[in-house]
Amino acid sequence: MQTERNAPGLGIAFMMAGMFLISLNDMLIKGLAGDYPLHQIIMWRTGLGLCLTLVFLKLEGGFVLLRTDKPGLHALRALLVVFANSCFYAAIVIMPLATATALYFVAPLFVTLLSMPVLKEQVGPRRLLAVLAGFGGVLLMMGAQLTGGVGWAVVLPVLAAAGYAGMSVLTRKLGQASAASALAFYLQVAFLIVAAGFYLVAGDGRFVDDTTPESLYFLLRAWTWPEDQDLPLLIGLGVLSALIGYSMSQAYRQAKASVVAPFEYVMLIFALFWGWLVFDEWPRASVFVGAAFIIASGIYIFWREERIKRS
Repeated sequence: MQTERNAPGLGIAFMMAGMFLISLNDMLIKGLAGDYPLHQIIMWRTGLGLCLTLVFLKLEGGFVLLRTDKPGLHALRALLVVFANSCFYAAIVIMPLATATALYFVAPLFVTLLSMPVLKEQVGPRRLLAVLAGFGGVLLMMGAQLTGGVGWAVVLPVLAAAGYAGMSVLTRKLGQASAASALAFYLQVAFLIVAAGFYLVAGDGRFVDDTTPESLYFLLRAWTWPEDQDLPLLIGLGVLSALIGYSMSQAYRQAKASVVAPFEYVMLIFALFWGWLVFDEWPRASVFVGAAFIIASGIYIFWREERIKRS
């Protein structure tokens, strides 16, 4: 019988590192979005990231670590990540990076809800009320984006959050018996397969024209060989991909989802910084108000969890 790991300090450290790396990854993808389709960027990122993931796998014990008696759950986890990434990156091409990130912060609230049926963790009525307050903040931000002309795409970061939350709780469930490098390997393979599928189906750009919405255009535009000045950025994305997969897998292996999830909020600081520095973006005031509701809800959930454990 597997002993459940419980190292909250280490889990939080991996989460903080993962958030910085993800924010850097998002900034680079947003910067490249005007020249390349999403899944071509993903193909470059994953191909290089997979090489580094194999190094991590070798250091942790080799290919024997890939053996699992739950292939279906691993496949579901990987597809949820692909879905989440596709939705989020389609959103950041039409809204400020920090705004999409703030909406995406509903993910830890989804994690709290999913931890009940999937992980059998106890979540009391006070934490459920905190989750509802957080969703109120999401609705506030979504309303502001609708009036700002973003349209239906405002739901993309929320859909991404739901997919990411499903991945998070499955990582916690599977991580007791699977190494972080193995979990990261499955994700890289899923990204590679989906990216190759997009190339085969839409790589010639047959599904887009001048009237295609910007988000869909980013997903379905024609593939093209990268410019020389963009190659270092694509290579950097590959390195980030491996480090992110490993860091996030370790975070949810080392500590409970309800403990590490609230620390994802630090990513808003990074997103604000990159949006201001690189893209000259600054969100509306309503985004900060909505984000405050979500962050306060997450912090309360974390505080309540710790108080219950000490009682």
